[in-house]
Amino acid sequence: MPAAETTQPRYFTLEAANALIPRLNAIVAEQMLRRSEVETRLKELAGLLGGAPETLTPAENDTTEVADLKRVAMEGIEDYQRGWHAVEEMGAVLKDPRIGLVDFYGRIDGKTVWLCWKYGEEEITHYHSLDEGFSGRKPISGSVKARLLN
Repeated sequence: MPAAETTQPRYFTLEAANALIPRLNAIVAEQMLRRSEVETRLKELAGLLGGAPETLTPAENDTTEVADLKRVAMEGIEDYQRGWHAVEEMGAVLKDPRIGLVDFYGRIDGKTVWLCWKYGEEEITHYHSLDEGFSGRKPISGSVKARLLN
């Protein structure tokens, strides 16, 4: 039996991570729109069915409208999943899709940290330790910038 493949995280300098922000911002904007559209379709389905559907696979007894809504919702979910996969392929780590919270691995003084970005921010201006969340964000000051990946 072959050994399981482990992927080492990609570490970013602040400059390298910030270079990805324009593309990341566009992807996350699209993701927010996709999420909203999927939620709208699921609400429409729930209204037609009298509750949340058990599955999005069209059934023989579904009306044309219900079957079409299920297909559109499923396609939207698949697009949504592909969008987040594209973010991860950039080397980023999705933390909270609802608010567009994305982190990048970085190093300060040899210690691994999260370079923390939230949708709508123009650049990465905060970091936190791996065991802290968004609430533990610290500003990246001039002295920290000089120590990133050193």
